[in-house]
Amino acid sequence: MSARFLETAQGRRIAYHKTRGDGPVVVFLGGLKSDMEGTKALHLEVWARARGQAFLRFDYSGHGISSHAYEDTCIGDWHQDTLAVVDQLTEGEIVPVGSSMGGWQALLLAKARPERIKGMVTIAAAPDFTEDGWWASFDAAQKAELQEHGLVHLPSDYMDPFVVTRRMIEDGRRHLVLRDPLDLPFPLRCLQGTADTAVSTETALRLLDHATCADMRLSLVKDADHRFSDPKCLVMIEQAVTEVLSI
Repeated sequence: MSARFLETAQGRRIAYHKTRGDGPVVVFLGGLKSDMEGTKALHLEVWARARGQAFLRFDYSGHGISSHAYEDTCIGDWHQDTLAVVDQLTEGEIVPVGSSMGGWQALLLAKARPERIKGMVTIAAAPDFTEDGWWASFDAAQKAELQEHGLVHLPSDYMDPFVVTRRMIEDGRRHLVLRDPLDLPFPLRCLQGTADTAVSTETALRLLDHATCADMRLSLVKDADHRFSDPKCLVMIEQAVTEVLSI
């Protein structure tokens, strides 16, 4: 099936696939420079169809086949994209499943639309990574390059080297979720691999300690990496989503 497109109020064209079924709608929020054709998104779509569950996956602006260039977008833009998709393409309760940067997006969504969320699952959630990961790891030369030229190139274990722009850093600071109270009034299941070199176990523990949530559980999976997409990990994701749907 061909992707459909949603035009946002900001003029961005967001590609998506929506599977009809019973609610709540499971909404997959992908990671940085990932797209809706990734292993986890497609696996959950097959799982949702098999059980008659409504499911939605999409590409943020600057990702996949949505509009705009990655270098021209940032956390706040992707938050606006997420809100547009949720507000215009879903009704009633939703279950966001956020992977890596999508975990940060899921938490921003929880702050903006708490009444819509039945439960949430995060996979190697990376809240505040622009500040605590990128900016905190930059040396003086990189910080100077960012200020002077507006961008820095960084290597990655999980993708091609990518560009970090000054706008990404500055915008990220306006969307931090681990500095102020974070109330999550719904069941939350967090999955984290111990062999993840992109998001540390310490980040997962920091989120667990910081959030106010009556039903929050963190599962650490020995030797699982950041992709968290081998058969055993995919089953764990299914189980976590099933659990929060049933509560």
